[in-house]
Amino acid sequence: MNEGDQIPLLGHVVRILQGREAGQYMIIIERLDDRYVLIADGERRKTNRPKKKNLHHIEIMDYISPEVQNSLLETGRVTNGKLRFAISKFMSEIVTDLKKGDLHDGER
Repeated sequence: MNEGDQIPLLGHVVRILQGREAGQYMIIIERLDDRYVLIADGERRKTNRPKKKNLHHIEIMDYISPEVQNSLLETGRVTNGKLRFAISKFMSEIVTDLKKGDLHDGER
């Protein structure tokens, strides 16, 4: 899947591909236009100072945080705690999917 194929939505988890924060995961909190979005993670990048990022410099993951999306659509803002919770939930799901067989070596 290419970045251009998927439309970035509020609450989408993204992985940064280029820049100082490459490899980190953040959440889209605002879409500025067809090229730029504002992203934050609630820890290093708070909601009061989000990062403006080009869509070509991020990879949109197949995960939308319902808590963040609902908060943004209802009130127009989101707390840093919700962002941290959503990213940790996403990371725990990915880590469990990737390392499911490695931890128990196929046994219970």
